[in-house]
Amino acid sequence: MVDRNLPISERMSPLTHTIGRDQTMTEARRRMHEFDIRHLAVLHAGRMLGIVSERDIAMVEALPGVDADVVQVHEAMTPEPYTVPATAKIADVVEEMANHKYGAALVLDGAALVGIFTTTDALRLAHDLLAAGS
Repeated sequence: MVDRNLPISERMSPLTHTIGRDQTMTEARRRMHEFDIRHLAVLHAGRMLGIVSERDIAMVEALPGVDADVVQVHEAMTPEPYTVPATAKIADVVEEMANHKYGAALVLDGAALVGIFTTTDALRLAHDLLAAGS
């Protein structure tokens, strides 16, 4: 059984892939495809500025006359993503994500970006809970 007071750091994915704010949306798509992920934290000079998702890329690519090879990540990212401290209770994070339909929570240890908890991580957690109950 998973303890609802478990810190999010115990179930997050370590943040191993990011993108710079001045990279193109095409580069963001390439990285997501290469690493089989759907979100990238956007950084500038080591500071977190936002998050870009597959959905953001699809929106840019669907706009007539807009070239994803030219549009920079900072122009299409979500500038104030949902962030939580590494010590946040997993139940609270999952509830907030569900209530606001967030696809991801960026996890911070102080000011340092250390991980990401996505809907995929939440589904893995749900699976573990259901498997433990059978």
